[in-house]
Amino acid sequence: TTMGISRDSTHKRRKTGGKRIPLRKKRQFEMGRPAANTKLGPKRIHSVRCRGGNIKYRALRLDSGNFNWATEATTAKTRLLTVLYNASNNELVRTNTLVKNCIVQVDATPFRQWYKQHYGVDLGKKKKDAPEEEVKQSKHVVAKLAGRNKERQLETSLAEQFQAGRLLACVSSRPGQSGRCDGYILEGPELEFYNKKIYKRKHR
Repeated sequence: TTMGISRDSTHKRRKTGGKRIPLRKKRQFEMGRPAANTKLGPKRIHSVRCRGGNIKYRALRLDSGNFNWATEATTAKTRLLTVLYNASNNELVRTNTLVKNCIVQVDATPFRQWYKQHYGVDLGKKKKDAPEEEVKQSKHVVAKLAGRNKERQLETSLAEQFQAGRLLACVSSRPGQSGRCDGYILEGPELEFYNKKIYKRKHR
């Protein structure tokens, strides 16, 4: 028989180093379960019955999630492309394992489409590309877009990522517990920090 995973502390030594004498056998409330090790791939989720009749959703494979762009206060469902960085373990990057707080690359298309609709600016277009055909817009829409563009700010590192069609994002949900891979787009100092980490990892 295989050994069970136990979360008890009765097998551990005391703080002073003395041995503990076990007072009882293992209990179910001290039980642990194997890690989900959620991978990138076509969606596959198992439900697990837990203590109190609650259900956990164990994602075994996921290929998309909801990601929030905080400065623009918008969220979109987008494809997960690859895992780029994990602070705890490089093995999880190599095997494309999705866990909370890992850095992933996501498809920029849904955010680019939203930006085009909200500001009238196409982020994926290179400057030397042929000009687009003018779409007829009412004066009200033109004025609304002009008003929004006054306040518009986009950092250069994000703009470069939009040109490439891929954005860096951080996973903030727990795929092995909730069965979802949701997170937020990296920006500002956080993006700078992870860019350096990824660069160092690639150029070791």
